[in-house]
Amino acid sequence: MSKKINFIAGFMIFSLMLNSYVWAQQTNTSFTPGKIWKDDKGVHINAHGGGIVEHKGVYYWFGEHKIEGENGNTAQVGVHCYSSKDLYNWKDEGIALPVSEDLTSDIAKGCILERPKVVYNKKTKKFVMWFHLELLGKGYAAARSGVAVADRPTGPYTFIKSYRPNPGKMPFYAEGTADKDKVNCETPANKSDGFFYRDLPGGQMARDMTVFVDDDGKAYHIFSSEENFTLHLAELTPDYLGHTGRFIRIYVGQQTEAPALFKKNGVYYMVGSGCTGWAPNPARWFKASSIWGPWTYMGNPCQGEGAKLTYGGQSTHVLPVPGKKGEFIFMADKWEPKNAIDGRYLWLPIRFENDKITINWLDQWDLSVFKK
Repeated sequence: MSKKINFIAGFMIFSLMLNSYVWAQQTNTSFTPGKIWKDDKGVHINAHGGGIVEHKGVYYWFGEHKIEGENGNTAQVGVHCYSSKDLYNWKDEGIALPVSEDLTSDIAKGCILERPKVVYNKKTKKFVMWFHLELLGKGYAAARSGVAVADRPTGPYTFIKSYRPNPGKMPFYAEGTADKDKVNCETPANKSDGFFYRDLPGGQMARDMTVFVDDDGKAYHIFSSEENFTLHLAELTPDYLGHTGRFIRIYVGQQTEAPALFKKNGVYYMVGSGCTGWAPNPARWFKASSIWGPWTYMGNPCQGEGAKLTYGGQSTHVLPVPGKKGEFIFMADKWEPKNAIDGRYLWLPIRFENDKITINWLDQWDLSVFKK
């Protein structure tokens, strides 16, 4: 009898292992927004609030590694990395930037580390990661930018520093900037001006963010500032490891976060969201003929059922489509703050009508939608 039981138990274990192997070996051929998206190990991809960088034909997806429960809203592990050659199927590359067990570190375990974005610097041949950082035990009071660097796309990344950008610096104003968008520190015209002046000596607040590299190799850091009331677009130094002090304010006083910037045919586009915590709200988009603006608010790019709540998600990145010049994928997160690890990904194609963009919901789609 015992041999029979052992045989049955062994067979069940083998079946479980085989099923896991089969799941891991399944090949995706399409995107299914909002569904569980498994990696090469058969595990739901754990790269929230992330971004993607391409290098030598391989795409690297970086995002916040979440754990179960509400504690997953803090950084208990670090930044996770995945790689892919087709965007459908992703290989787990492990933790690119781990949090520190040293509780005095800026990136101590339990801090808040959000929206990691990696860019490649062709001159230094370094991979540079920027992220929004809140110090351990300080809630969202620190509002810092963190930066790390690596020799390989998958890391390991070495943390360099965190700080508030552009201390003591005043904005640059492009021709055509409206007077209402110009900060007046002596007599603040609104809350945003007041927050800007308050933070001027020590640097401006930097929360939800992204990084954009232009055609000329210059990089820009775009982030929610002034208590999330206004976006800042700030130039990075040639090595991408700091700020030059040149920056502008965008959509002053309108509480915008989750910025994602891209460029097509010489026009700059940006998608973002309002500020409603973890809850979804209408997406918003902007365009400009120069990186320095002026940037024009264009409304909600989403259409159809669910558009008023961005289909339950929030923007994080816009990805150029491989082999399809001038085509882009809108990447968003569907947050689950009560059980952070269950956050889902919403990837949808962006449509263009001249220089206007629209986003529509699709239950399932693949890259063939971009064929002319």
